[in-house]
Amino acid sequence: MTLATIESLDHEGRGVAHVDGKTVFIEGGLPGERVEYRVHRSRPSYEQATAEHIVRASAQRVTPRCPHYGICGGCSMQHLDPVAQAAAKQRILEDALWHIGKLRAELILPAIHGPAWGYRYRARFGVRLVPSKGGLRIGFHERRSSYIVDMRECPVLPARVSALLPRLRELIAGLSIPDRVPQVEIAIGDEATVFVFRNLLPFSRSDEQRIAVFAAAEGIQAWKQPGGPDTATPLDPADDPALHYTLPEFGVRMDFRPTDFTQVNVHINRLLIRRSLQLLDPQPGERIADLFCGLGNFSLPVARRGARVVGVEGSDALVARALANARRNGLDALTEFHAANLFEATEDSVAALGPLDKLLIDPPREGAIAVAKALDRQRGPARIVYVSCNPATLARDAAVLVREKGYVLRAAGIANMFPQTSHVESIALFERP
Repeated sequence: MTLATIESLDHEGRGVAHVDGKTVFIEGGLPGERVEYRVHRSRPSYEQATAEHIVRASAQRVTPRCPHYGICGGCSMQHLDPVAQAAAKQRILEDALWHIGKLRAELILPAIHGPAWGYRYRARFGVRLVPSKGGLRIGFHERRSSYIVDMRECPVLPARVSALLPRLRELIAGLSIPDRVPQVEIAIGDEATVFVFRNLLPFSRSDEQRIAVFAAAEGIQAWKQPGGPDTATPLDPADDPALHYTLPEFGVRMDFRPTDFTQVNVHINRLLIRRSLQLLDPQPGERIADLFCGLGNFSLPVARRGARVVGVEGSDALVARALANARRNGLDALTEFHAANLFEATEDSVAALGPLDKLLIDPPREGAIAVAKALDRQRGPARIVYVSCNPATLARDAAVLVREKGYVLRAAGIANMFPQTSHVESIALFERP
């Protein structure tokens, strides 16, 4: 093993050191620490390694809470204090804006914090039958591997759901097709929890009875999914209540299906919406577009402030859900939703949305480069709020907005949507000077 001093953290939460002219990325190392490490991948200019022994520990090091830490690939930062995690993510965002976009925000926004544990209201667990390793396994993938961790608990899930994992394992192991149930998706709403069993072959009548008994005993709803997400249906069509989450600050209720995209962390989602609307400052009578709007997570709060909202989303199913949510919340007169592929946005397709006072963008990891390039430099919206789940694509798109479209990067900051992980959720404000 080799000794190194950790200098910083990279975007995956790995310690960064320099040894003999090479950059070394060391899992488990924290800035300021002296560690002994073992290399598991070597290239001419860099190495990837794992810390085997901490010679000098950081004051921000904490004991990982999860018994699967170090094996499971789900959480890579449990050894770092949660407040320090947010600070590290803020540096990752600032570094991406500078190194990729050559930009610095005029104002760094305070980090948005929430619960460090029990926050995850969505999860998708892999299921594998591995007789040579003790039978059925349920969990996330192992770090740097396609193997499934045999998880008996998951502290980032709500405690009552985490406690179900051993019994879920027993349930699937006892089905007639345990090797044909490759995943279980969990979705938690304000009043209901749904387990979606992906079944590659039909369940037998006995299987469905066993699943129904499990669901009744554990207070969850059970769904089966024989094909794509749209094929998911409840085993008991009479199951009630429907999945939903509320946004109390805006008097909004959002209904969703368990296979729909929704934010994993309901606590941070509410705070992120609050921050977004503070920055966007929607006013009655303004016309505002919400691009990559999903089922209306930002659209309906904006409409509740009296602005007219044009939502655009690539999924027809989510557009239908957004329309239904708008009607359910009495906001259909202030909203309209359209399906379109925003990754292929053009000047003409953006202009077809009509004149816009402001714009909110919440794209997936790929970012919104086509939208940024399609905005009109003279007649584009005066203010843009960009919610991002990837600092690299945010920085890339920010460079286009500033250098090609004439905007100023007024503010940027992070929301710790996924504590214990290296995932960086962020928000940025752009304005015309």
